[in-house]
Amino acid sequence: MSAEILERLEATDISPQIGSQVHLSKAALLSGEYAEDLRELLERRGVLVLPEISFTDEEQVAFTKTLGTFMPEMQGQTVFNISLDKEKNPNRDYLKGSLYWHIDGTMNKLPIGAAVLSSKVLPTWGGNTEFCNTYAAYEALSDEKKADIEGLRVVHSFWNSQLYHTPEPTLAQLEEWMCLGEIELPLVWKHVSGRKSLVLGNTAQYVVGMDSKESAKLLHGLREWATSEPFHYAHEWKVGDTVIWDNTGTMHRAMPYDPDCGRLLHRTKTAGEEPIV
Repeated sequence: MSAEILERLEATDISPQIGSQVHLSKAALLSGEYAEDLRELLERRGVLVLPEISFTDEEQVAFTKTLGTFMPEMQGQTVFNISLDKEKNPNRDYLKGSLYWHIDGTMNKLPIGAAVLSSKVLPTWGGNTEFCNTYAAYEALSDEKKADIEGLRVVHSFWNSQLYHTPEPTLAQLEEWMCLGEIELPLVWKHVSGRKSLVLGNTAQYVVGMDSKESAKLLHGLREWATSEPFHYAHEWKVGDTVIWDNTGTMHRAMPYDPDCGRLLHRTKTAGEEPIV
């Protein structure tokens, strides 16, 4: 990453392998003038933090549109409430999986591109959001390990992710989840840019053609590696903070918090630009 981009964005790195704070004004961010630099920094750093920028919903939507093709939610809304409060999100059960490491949209033809998350109401305890850089985690693997996992494919399913928080579903629940299907993806994502990242998370069910025990050890071991300290960042929220992450090169999860505390974040996102290949 060039020093010129960091200077233009008034940015400072949070740690060597992940995360940068950007200190541009709200007006500068909304102008779109710095969008190309922001996209480049995001791809390299995985996570960008805009401390206490205090976007309104309209400003957050406008800012997200500068980063790529805006992607509305499935029901058409532009802003999604991230909350376990049933008054703020009637579909809160869907968010229980967010407490476990994941990539958004692994079941889609194109996983989402960038996600923008702004804090509105803080939890009474807990509720930090953790991220890990799956580009950096792959690049730091030994050549031998890279050779071992090159070409491996993994079956992902929505129902596998649900078993993390509901390990004893009814048959009806399980069948409902299973109706959403499965998808086979490479363990190593070869990006258009030429870089590579790991495709892991709670949707990853098993490695195709591998013994079940060896498959579990490989997937859990790589997740442990990717989420370890060199590649890991935990954001402690303040009201008004906005965090952007590159969904194609990171995983994330929310830390546990009181589900009845009213914690609320607003998410917007851009459409994906490349399939996982």
